[in-house]
Parts: sequence; structure tokens; C-alpha cells
Amino acid sequence: MARSAQSTTWRLTQVASNAVAKATTNAKIQAASEGLVGADREKEAQRLLLRAIPDLFAVGGVEEGAFAFYVQENGASGPRLVWFSDPRAVVSDKASRARAVSTRQSLQSGPGGRSLLTGMFARADLGQYVVHVPIDLPDRTTGVVDVVYVPAREEEILDSARRPMFIVGLFALLVSVLMMQIIMGWVLSLVENVRTAADSIDAGQLDLHLPEEGEHEIADLAHSLNALMDRLRRRAEAQTRFVADASHELATPVAGIRGYVNILRDWGAEDPAMREEAITAIDRESRRMARLCAELLSMIRSEEILDFRNVRYDINAASREVLATAATRYMDKHLEFVGPDEGPLWLYGDPDRIEEALGILVDNACKYTQEAGRVQVMTSRHRDRVVIEVTDTGIGIPERDIPSIFERFYRSDESRSKETGGFGLGLPIAKHIIDTSGGMIWVRSKVGAGTTFTISLARNRTKELKE
Repeated sequence: MARSAQSTTWRLTQVASNAVAKATTNAKIQAASEGLVGADREKEAQRLLLRAIPDLFAVGGVEEGAFAFYVQENGASGPRLVWFSDPRAVVSDKASRARAVSTRQSLQSGPGGRSLLTGMFARADLGQYVVHVPIDLPDRTTGVVDVVYVPAREEEILDSARRPMFIVGLFALLVSVLMMQIIMGWVLSLVENVRTAADSIDAGQLDLHLPEEGEHEIADLAHSLNALMDRLRRRAEAQTRFVADASHELATPVAGIRGYVNILRDWGAEDPAMREEAITAIDRESRRMARLCAELLSMIRSEEILDFRNVRYDINAASREVLATAATRYMDKHLEFVGPDEGPLWLYGDPDRIEEALGILVDNACKYTQEAGRVQVMTSRHRDRVVIEVTDTGIGIPERDIPSIFERFYRSDESRSKETGGFGLGLPIAKHIIDTSGGMIWVRSKVGAGTTFTISLARNRTKELKE
């Protein structure tokens, strides 16, 4: 509506300014034809123009507008009204009119009136559009034509649409309230599901699954809660399995010790050989229990991420230290130990934890490598990562066992001998350390040819540790 009214106003302005300019030219020509010269000619042209003004705005094409004509006389404080076509054309905006005279530019003022929104509840009033057009008059003074347009047609359209607009607005309001109630009920039901899930978590019931349909924040929250409950459920199941497996592993040496204690009690005093055998067995089983407890404590300690540091260290030096320790421990196997011979290779992390993981891998390599075999640790840099390879020439790992070797208490059939058999905790501990350090670990192995464990670590690890 406003754009249409403004367009009409400027059209009327163009017609009015062209008509006045043409009338001014005609007045000057007519005054000259009368033989007048100088000031007399200018006064006569001015008189002829003012007499022609009413006829200029009585032609077709300008009926929609109202017009007023002002003259800025020399010494006057402002333009003087000399003619108007309609009382609506007489507006009191003297400041805008004077500014149009001083700047020699057409200026628009207005519109004035009530807001368009009032057309819904009362008669429409779009105000009036006014343009002040400066004109050069024949007597070298300045005139101003005020072009005033009142958008009556647009107001009539608004008035005719007022009742339908009110009905449509009321209907839209009712629909909005109804939709709001439906949406609020739906949202509250989703929130209630989330609250129920939170209560279930608090009560230890982790088998609830929230619906995740839709693309909204509540669905994202439901997905997060489902993932949280899945993690908690897996952790609880892992803890249950851990307690059961640990109890089973501890029960074996305890049963052996109790059996040999009964043997000592029954025959130890009479049979020195039997007594010595029982004492040796008890010592062996107690050491086995101590080793199991140490590995359990090591595994628990490896899961405490609060102790992880983030310092700069040389992985080549750490690898050589781990190999030196293993060489001292396995001197009787006459193994060949090969480590990195390059200069420092720096990265950030917890050197103690990484050495612990390397120690587990090197210790496993020594256990499962025959006498005079070879254990090798090599390092290399690939862009922003460091790759560590622990390779042995041992018995290898069957392909069927590779997916399970990082599970707690898992031992392949080939590793169950008393000489080499552990408790299946070393590799899970090493993997947890590497994972928590932001790295990756994987294995390649061939039965009878040896095994290679590969570790990939970021050189510039942030202080944030993975949970």
C-alpha cells in the first residue's frame, strides 16, 4: 500500500512540475510578444503565470492530487500561499518547504496518520504524502508547488478488508494457541521420557531405550542418554566379568595352595621329599597370586587418567631403556635385542605410561620367542605422528585369536604353558594406555614366523586425555 501511494505521489509531482515549467515558458514568450522589456517583462510574465496556475491543475491525470502554490518573495521569512486547489493541500510543514527553496531540490514530507494495523480495528488512515517542488519564477523569485496525495483508494481497500482481516487474524490466533498446546504436550512428553531415563540411571536400571525419532534437540538429548546408558551398561557388564574372571584366576592358585597345605599336614612330617615339593609348589602358587595381584593393580592404575602427564620426551631413548631392561631379565634365552639407533625423536605424552606399554609388548615378545631369537623395536616419523613397531621371531599368534588378544584374561592355547602363560591382562593394559594417550595399536602375526605390534602416537598431543 505504501509503495503504491508513494509511486502515485511522485507521478503527480512529475506532472505538476512539467506543467508549471511549461506555463512559465509560455508566460515569458507572451510577455516578450507584447514588446515589454526588463523588469516590466518579468512582472508581466509573473502575472500571466499566476493567472494560469488554476487551469494547470484542472486538466486530466491529476485529479487524485491536491495542489498549493507558494511564492518566496524577497525579504519574506518564508514562502507565501497564493493559490490552492483543495484545503487538503494546505499543509503546515513550513520547515520542509523552506528547505526545498534553499536546497533547490524536491523534498517529501510525511506521510502522517495512524499505523496500518489500526485498519483492523478502525477506519484506515494512511495519512497524506506531500512533495515540495521548487520552481524558478519569471521575476527571478522562487515558487513552491506542494503536491499532496491522500491515498483514499488504498484506505478503501483496507476498510473493505478489515472484517475479513479480523476474522482471519482471530482464526490464526486460535490455531496458534491450539498448535502451541499440542506442541507443548509433545515436548513435555519427550521431557518426561528423559526424566524417566534419568531416574532409571539413578536407580541403576540401564536397559531403558529412549525413542530418537525426529531432528530436534530432544532427539539429540535422547541419543546422548541412550549412548550414556549403553556405555554404563557395557562398563557394568565389564566390571561384572572382571570380578568373575579375577575371582576365577585367584581361585586357581588358592586351591593349589590349600591342596599342598593339606599334603604338608598329612605327610610333610614323614616324607621330606613330599614336604619340599609342597613348599616349592606353595611358593610357586603364591608368586603366581602376587603376580596376578600386581597385574590387576597395574590395570586399575592404567585406567586412572588423572595421573597422565603431557611432557616432551625422546621415544628412541625410552625404547632403548625398555630393551635394556628386557635383556637383563631374559639373559638365559640369549635373545638378540635391536633398538632404534637414530638420534632423538621427540613427542609429547606421558613417558612412564608409554614405557609401561612398550615394556608389556617387549616382555610378551621375549616370552614367546625361542632361545637365540630376535626382539626388535623400531621407530619412525610419519608427518605429525610417530610409529613404533615391536617385532619378534617368536611362535606367532593364530589368526583366530587376533581379534580377542586385547580382551581381559584372554589367552590363546599356545600361551597357556606354565613357562610362558600369563593372565591375559598385559595386552589389555597396553591397549588402554595407548588409547588413552590418543594413539592406536594393531598387530600383524604369522604362526611360526613372529609377531609385530604397531603403535601410532601423535607427536603433539594436547593435555586433554580421552576418557
